[in-house]
Amino acid sequence: MNSPSGKKNSRKQKGAAAEELAAAALIEKGYRVLDRNWRCRFGELDIVAETGETLVVIEVRSRSGTASFGTPSESVNARKVMQVRNTAEQYVHSKRYYERPIRFDVISVILRADLTPVSMDHIENAF
Repeated sequence: MNSPSGKKNSRKQKGAAAEELAAAALIEKGYRVLDRNWRCRFGELDIVAETGETLVVIEVRSRSGTASFGTPSESVNARKVMQVRNTAEQYVHSKRYYERPIRFDVISVILRADLTPVSMDHIENAF
C-alpha cells in the first residue's frame, strides 16, 4: 500500500490512522476518550473511553482495501479477547475504577491506500 508520497505505508501507520478515525468517531458520538494506547505488561488498550458511567474499552482493528479476507472485527480471536480483558483489569486497578461498569467494543476500519476510510463499524458489547 502506498501513501501519496509513493512510499509504502507501514502497519504502524495504518493502525495509527484507524485509531485516529475511531477516536474522532467516538468523540462525535459523545464519548469522552480517557486514554489511547495504554500499555502494561499484559498488553495494550487501543482506546479507553467513557459514556455516562460506563467505562468502554475499544479494540480498533483495520484492514486495507476490501473485506475479501474477512472484516477487521473477525480478526479478534479468543486469545486477543483474553489479552484485552487482562489488560483492562490492570487498567481498572491502576486507575481505581473498581465500581464502574465496563464494556468491550470493537471498531472495525477498512482503509484506502491513502489511509482514508472506506468504512467504519462500531460494535458495542463485542465481547
